[in-house]
Amino acid sequence: MPAKVNLAEKLGTFSNHWAPRIVARYNDHEVRLVKVEGEFTWHQHDDTDELFLVLGGILDIEFRDRTQTLNPGELLVVPRGTEHRPCARHGEVQLLLIDPRDMPNTGDPATATIAVEI
Repeated sequence: MPAKVNLAEKLGTFSNHWAPRIVARYNDHEVRLVKVEGEFTWHQHDDTDELFLVLGGILDIEFRDRTQTLNPGELLVVPRGTEHRPCARHGEVQLLLIDPRDMPNTGDPATATIAVEI
């Protein structure tokens, strides 16, 4: 039977930043929660788009030619092959991500933080 997921409860189970947690799976995709603060690395995903949904805080997503600011309740899909850098410059940001199964968060398995299931 399907079970509901309480996002606030799941977010309360961890505190480290830039370390995604898998809270659900569907159709070879993972629903991930992550807390971020500061600047991430410039990266791209050659084979898939990337969805960012801000649950709390303010997130800047930098592109080489502009910055897109996301507030709570807003989402952005970064097209595959687009270099970008998420930045949380105003304190911690809580995000929901929907990614293909086992997708590395940096686009490169050698430098990625592996998402773990909670």
